[in-house]
Amino acid sequence: MLPLDRILVGDCIALMNALPPESVDLVFADPPYNLQLGGELLRPNHTRVDGVDDEWDKFEDFEAYDRFTRDWLAAARRILKPEGSLWVIGSYHNIFRVGASLQNLGFWILNDIVWRKTNPMPNFRGTRFANAHETLIWAARDKDARYRFNYEAMKNLNDDLQMRSDWLLPICNGSERLRDDDGRKVHPTQKPESLLYRVILSSSRAGDVVLDPFFGTGTTGAVAKRLGRRFIGLERDESYAEAARIRIDAVEAAPEGAVLDTPPKRSAPRIPFGWVVERGLLRPGTTLFDQRRRVAARVRADGTLIGSGPRGDHRGSIHQVGAAMAGLPACNGWTFWHYEDGDSLLPIDVLRERIRAETPAA
Repeated sequence: MLPLDRILVGDCIALMNALPPESVDLVFADPPYNLQLGGELLRPNHTRVDGVDDEWDKFEDFEAYDRFTRDWLAAARRILKPEGSLWVIGSYHNIFRVGASLQNLGFWILNDIVWRKTNPMPNFRGTRFANAHETLIWAARDKDARYRFNYEAMKNLNDDLQMRSDWLLPICNGSERLRDDDGRKVHPTQKPESLLYRVILSSSRAGDVVLDPFFGTGTTGAVAKRLGRRFIGLERDESYAEAARIRIDAVEAAPEGAVLDTPPKRSAPRIPFGWVVERGLLRPGTTLFDQRRRVAARVRADGTLIGSGPRGDHRGSIHQVGAAMAGLPACNGWTFWHYEDGDSLLPIDVLRERIRAETPAA
């Protein structure tokens, strides 16, 4: 039995090795960065910068850090399902070493994501560029793995534009930042929930198991609960684990049903363009245009189009006529052709979605 929705305290490598193989859908890891900080860092006004100087971030040398990295990555790979994937975040101090290790172990890198911070910490010494980003690596378990990617959800989240690999998000601050009774940060590297929201929503579905081997104060668990995923948190520091338990207990459970997942468009019922015509949403003779009104075609009673232009006369499906009139090898007619709605031009895909909403699933 998997210890679902629980935080296990102990060494993450030993704890992962005790879990069943191929039992986890997604791993998100925020490992020690091995910052190798030299001395105290002060602001220009001589106040101390609250940096990372905890023992868990200190390693004897790079060889020791690489050995630790290989061990936890190997343990994570063993428990990942074949279609599962792994996310790991780091800075320039460690992310390149982590990337090399995961490739050597057989992981297949899908993307490197740049988290660009809207409010990064300045470089107080003025000796380097300000470190305004961190890097996330997203990797499948194997080269040929059928990993999950919720493309439509990411596109919807980005105002119907394809999500890019540079994410502009704020650092964890304000009421989201956990602090003790004296106002000090509970954890120095707490990640913002918005970052984990995007990670979990992009590569898992409701009910999936998300494991975090460096759980800290439980951002992964809090977001997983919000999104209807199950979580397993591994954390060696009991004080962090207790803070995470309190935090996650206060999170409202996710609603059930279709609000949690975005089905890919290819899984939606197939709607012929002829249905749009026979249901009276467009009448025979209606003129369709491309988005810039450079080409036009008329709707025929049988759901085909007829168009005339510099390239000649064309008859056929919305896809065939669109491609021919635009001089393209292929064309998605649903997004290419637009109809007049008052003073606006709307893609005929709007009409397809209206029919889909009224069509029961097969």
